[in-house]
Amino acid sequence: MDKQSAQYTGLVLVSGEDRPGITEALFSALAPFSLSIVDIEQVVIRSRLILTILISLNKAHAQAIEEDLSAQAKVLNLDIAVAFSEQESESIAVKSGLTHVVLLSQDLKPSALAGLATAIASAGGNIERIQRTASYPVTAIELLVSAVPTPVLKAELASIAAELNVDIAVSPGGLMRWAKKLVIMDVDSTLIAQEVIELLGAKAGAQAQIHAITERAMAGELDFEASLRERVSLLEGLPLTAIEEVRNEISLTPGARTLVKTLQKLGHTVAVVSGGFIDVIEPLLSSLEIRHYRANTLESKDGFLTGGLVGPIIDRAAKAEALRDFAALEKVEIEQTVAIGDGANDLDMIALAGLGIAFNAKPAVRDVADSALSVPYLDSVLYLLGISRENIEDSGESFRK
Repeated sequence: MDKQSAQYTGLVLVSGEDRPGITEALFSALAPFSLSIVDIEQVVIRSRLILTILISLNKAHAQAIEEDLSAQAKVLNLDIAVAFSEQESESIAVKSGLTHVVLLSQDLKPSALAGLATAIASAGGNIERIQRTASYPVTAIELLVSAVPTPVLKAELASIAAELNVDIAVSPGGLMRWAKKLVIMDVDSTLIAQEVIELLGAKAGAQAQIHAITERAMAGELDFEASLRERVSLLEGLPLTAIEEVRNEISLTPGARTLVKTLQKLGHTVAVVSGGFIDVIEPLLSSLEIRHYRANTLESKDGFLTGGLVGPIIDRAAKAEALRDFAALEKVEIEQTVAIGDGANDLDMIALAGLGIAFNAKPAVRDVADSALSVPYLDSVLYLLGISRENIEDSGESFRK
């Protein structure tokens, strides 16, 4: 080995019961020596500390450093192990081209992590770091993977999520992960827990008929515009007072307010595009301070719905167009957009977005999306973007909202 390209290093592994003063004592013991800190990482799980320190040092000082650390181990009642070796400088350089893999589950099993690790290894990747980003109401684990291109890893992991009974998202690392984003989402069964057309249908005595048409349209079996016009025609004669009644019946999906408010606090833009009706959802969007939105408009006359629609129809092509338009308004590149939806009407915007997320979606949508969430909490999207539960709680938001 070329002596000029090598460093003599020491890997210090500390474990034990966590308490104040440990870090100070350890580095005070190292301070008298001529050495440099190359890498360091610490984690505390249920008051149990694990601290790893990589140092570069003069080989002649190795024995004295190990003796001083052993003395500190007795004083602090810790386990401290030290391993010294000659190491090439390049092998401890900062790594680039890293990929983030986020795994979510409401009941995470060891077999899921084993299966994920096997798939990463099969793709030629190496797991550099693992950290928990949320533990409640879902468990979110983020892995940092090196040595494999993001597209290759994404393709390798795409088919195993259902098999492992977890949700998996893959995204590239780097500075752009933290760039300003436009997050655009569907409304019915995504931002809100209900299908507005079915609530209106219940008022008109046509809920069963409308539900059957909606299911076929969401699955992609029917042309959206034709199915929408057919369903709206069943609302003919419904008084406009029914719209206010339905506004009072809709409720946000668990975690929806947390998602919106957290993104807004971080400087991102949240937009909405819906195949539903602006007549119903506009007050809700105003309360969430969502400025960019598009939806269909119900036609009315003399205080009653006519069974028709006014203006252009918001179908799957129009949703993708809205994504482009809103991204241009906010000066956000398409690669920095996120689209969230659950039905066939969302397919084009999910395919277009930099990150397409299928939220409790139909199989056709899950197949197209970059990531699929099967948990019932919309704020789980935040974990896919690298935002931890601790960050969310610090912002004053809560998953219950």
